Amino acid sequence: MIHFERIEALGREMLVYLPPSYHRQPDRRFPVAYVQDGGELFEMVSNQLDHLAAQGKLEEILFVGVKPHNRNEEYTPWPAPPLLEGFPPFGGKGRQYVDELAGRLKPYIDERYRTKPEAEHTAIIGGSFGGLISLFAGYWRADVFGRLGLLSASFWFEGVLPFIQEQPALPDSLRIYMSVGDCEGIYKTSIQMHMVPYTIEASKQLVEKGFPAGQLCFELREGGTHDSFYMSEHLLRSLAWLYPSQAEQETPSQLEAPLVPMPQEGAEYSIPGTRRFAIRSRKTGREYRIMVWQPKTAPPEEGYSVLYSLDGNATFGTLAEAMRLQGRKPHGMEPQVIVAIGYDSDEPIVSGPRFYDYTIAASQSELPARPDGSAWPEVGGAEAFSDFIEDELKPAIEGLVRINRKRQALFGHSLGGFFALHTLFSRPESYQSYIAGSPSIWWKGHDLLKRWPKVEDKLRRGEIAASLLIGIGSDEKPSMVADAERLYEGMLPYAGEQFKVQYRRFDGEGHISVLPPLVSELLRFIR
Repeated sequence: MIHFERIEALGREMLVYLPPSYHRQPDRRFPVAYVQDGGELFEMVSNQLDHLAAQGKLEEILFVGVKPHNRNEEYTPWPAPPLLEGFPPFGGKGRQYVDELAGRLKPYIDERYRTKPEAEHTAIIGGSFGGLISLFAGYWRADVFGRLGLLSASFWFEGVLPFIQEQPALPDSLRIYMSVGDCEGIYKTSIQMHMVPYTIEASKQLVEKGFPAGQLCFELREGGTHDSFYMSEHLLRSLAWLYPSQAEQETPSQLEAPLVPMPQEGAEYSIPGTRRFAIRSRKTGREYRIMVWQPKTAPPEEGYSVLYSLDGNATFGTLAEAMRLQGRKPHGMEPQVIVAIGYDSDEPIVSGPRFYDYTIAASQSELPARPDGSAWPEVGGAEAFSDFIEDELKPAIEGLVRINRKRQALFGHSLGGFFALHTLFSRPESYQSYIAGSPSIWWKGHDLLKRWPKVEDKLRRGEIAASLLIGIGSDEKPSMVADAERLYEGMLPYAGEQFKVQYRRFDGEGHISVLPPLVSELLRFIR
C-alpha cells in the first residue's frame, strides 16, 4: 500500500502520509499533524508509524509535510541579525506563514482528505526553527492548532524567552510536547550554546505563566544531539503524548510519570526485598533509575516511614543491607522503606546529571576552579528536581507501598548534602528528617551561609519543625569540616522539641569512606 502523496497546491510543495487504514476504511476520518521542513521527520520513521499503528500503540494520523520557501524567514517570529558575518539576517515572517497554514493550506487539506478538522485533532510539529514556529502557532492560532510538538526548538532565538515571560499563558486547550538533547549546542560559540538551558527555562516559564503542567510533557534526553535522527525519534514520542490512547485519557494521573519495572540485569546476587524501576520525569525531562527496598513485615496502620536517598547508584546497596540487618525483629529498629534515586548507569556516581539536579544556578565566577581546570557542567536544576520528587516520585511510590507522609526523610551526600540543606532551607515541610553528609556548603560562594539569617528568623519564630543530622569525615578538606561545624554551631541555640540538630564527625574517614558509618548513624537518627 502506497502511503505517500506528493502534491503542489497554493504555491506550496507538500508531502502527505496516509495512515494504513485510510483506504481500507473509507468512512473513517483521521487527525492531522502538519510537520515543518517538508515532512522529512515522519518520512524517516514511516515504517515505525505503520508498525506502532498496527500494534495499537499509536493512533493513526495523517501527516502533511510543508516545504518552506525560506525557513530562516518563515520560521522566525520577528527579524533578527544573523549569527555569523556574511550570512543573511532572519526575516521574521513567521506570522504570515502560520496564517497561511491556518487560513489556506489547512482548508485545502480538509477538503481533499478525510480529516478531523477540529483544533483538538490538529497538531503542528517541527524541529529546530520548525519547532520554534510551532510554538508561535500556539500563541497566534490556537483556534486551529491544538497540539504542539516542539522538537529541539530554537529557544535560543533572540527575544523568545522574554516574549514568553511577557505574554499571557498559552490557552489551556493546548497539549504540548517539548524535547531537547543534553548535547545540543555544546560545541557552539554563538547564542546557540544556550540551547539546553534556554529550553529548560522555557518549559518552566510556560507553566509559571499558568499553562497546566499536566498538559505539557518535557523530555531532556541524555546524549541527544541536534540532528534529524534524534528529532525523528522524538517525533514518535511526541505523538504518543499529543494523541494519547483512550485508556490514558481516562486515567491521566496514573500515567503522567509511571514507574516502569526493570529487571535485575545480569546480577548473580540481588538484595531480597528490592525492586528497580525507571521513571521519566516531566518536571526535569530526565529518566531516573529508582531502587526500592520494602520490609517483609506488614505496614503499620498509618503506613511505613520512608527514606529518600540521592546518588542511589552508590547508596542503595549499603542502605538496603543495613536496614535488613538492623531492622530484624524482635529487637531491631522499626524497618522503613528505602527509595534510592539514581540514574541509568552502572557507575556509582553519575556526575553530569547530579551536578544539574542537586544544585542551584551559579555562574562560573561564583564557583571555584575545578582540579582539572575544566569548565563546570550545566548546573541549577534543584527546583525542578525537588518538584519531580514531590509531585511525581512520591505519588508513584505511594501507589506502590503504603507510606506515612508524616515520617519522611531525605539523605544526600556531598552535592546531595547541599541539596538536602537547600530543601530544608526552602521547603522544610517536604520531609521530617534531613541527613546532610559531607555537605557542599561552599557551593555558589557559600550561598547557604548567606541565606542562614532568614532561616534563623524562621527557627526563632518556630516555623520549622524538622530534625537534621550533619555528618562529615575528619579527614575531609579542612574547609568542608569548618563549614559544617559553623552551620551546626549556628543552629544549636535553636535546638529543642520542634527543631532537632545533631553533628557527627567520623574520625579517620574521608569524603567517600565516610558513607558506610554515616549510613549506620542515619538509620538510628531517623528511627
